[in-house]
Amino acid sequence: MSSPLRFIQLSIAAAVATIVLKMGAWWVTGSVGLLSDALESFVNLAGASFALWMITIARTPADEDHPFGHGKAEYFSSGFEGVLIFGAALAILATAVERFLNPQPLAKVDVGLVFSAISTVINFMAARTLFRAAKEHQSVALDGDARHLMTDVWTSVGVIGAVALVAVTGWLWLDPLIAAAVGLNILREGARLVYGATRGLMDQALPPEELAQARATLEGFAGEGITYANLRTRIAGHQRFLSVDIRVPGDWTVRTGHGWLDRIELALAQALPGLHVVTHLEPNDAAGPRRPQPPIQA
Repeated sequence: MSSPLRFIQLSIAAAVATIVLKMGAWWVTGSVGLLSDALESFVNLAGASFALWMITIARTPADEDHPFGHGKAEYFSSGFEGVLIFGAALAILATAVERFLNPQPLAKVDVGLVFSAISTVINFMAARTLFRAAKEHQSVALDGDARHLMTDVWTSVGVIGAVALVAVTGWLWLDPLIAAAVGLNILREGARLVYGATRGLMDQALPPEELAQARATLEGFAGEGITYANLRTRIAGHQRFLSVDIRVPGDWTVRTGHGWLDRIELALAQALPGLHVVTHLEPNDAAGPRRPQPPIQA
């Protein structure tokens, strides 16, 4: 399994390459639509660089000051990238308004569109790779970066189409219009990233499907006279935590009860790999008559 840091380094390399290509496209054409696309790539670079720092912190082992680890650092990356997107969007909108007021003809559109198309392919390949890595490593930072790159891909496709249409029709007003559309679109993406980061920092529970899997695993021990209560879960970046009270017949020995806790924790870890499980043993006198105590290895 490759380190998440390698994938962020890939994102940084892709951002540098696309900045060069998109700024070249803007330089030769003078299109504010292509300029807006280039500005978003600067946000990609800044976001990926910050994500590299945050993922490094998130993977730092737990210590006395942070006994549950540093996983929440990844949410700062997602939120920071969202704030950067807001800034880029405002700059794009301001540029679009100025071009609306002072329209200018485009030049060397064919060369500019080739540059932009190449950068779009690079971003698409990087985004697909980051999506797979985000799922593999359960990384909020990688997922946020991948979503931003994919937004950039669709933005670039729209810009390329619009600039080509300007060259064919001569409708100069279409160039600033697509720039404004780009700005509004990435504003929406920035809001989504900030919202997701905020939810994560507030100890969001496991996704419904994972929570259902945990409940099904716990209920699988009901035949042994074991029930559960006070099930709580939370996510911290790539880390997932679950705590639960396990109730067993009151006449079981402590050794027997803790033997079953080990089995339950193992079953949960197998059902949800990477899950950090904390269990608490309690008597459950309402669990029925005394059951035979299975032998537990010392």
